[in-house]
Amino acid sequence: MKTKLKMIYWKGEKFWVGKLLEYPDIMTQGETLEELEENMKDAYILMTMDDVPSDHKVKELIFAI
Repeated sequence: MKTKLKMIYWKGEKFWVGKLLEYPDIMTQGETLEELEENMKDAYILMTMDDVPSDHKVKELIFAI
């Protein structure tokens, strides 16, 4: 499955930084634009849980912070 998303990106002091317009909470960085793109793909997969199998389980956790 192919997904087309738009990434806004800029050059910070040391790294290229980017976020997805469709998912503004997904943000990452890279030393090069190519690394930024790869990191963004990885971040998208992790954040949208595309790698979770359909027979997954859910457990509620309670944290005392």
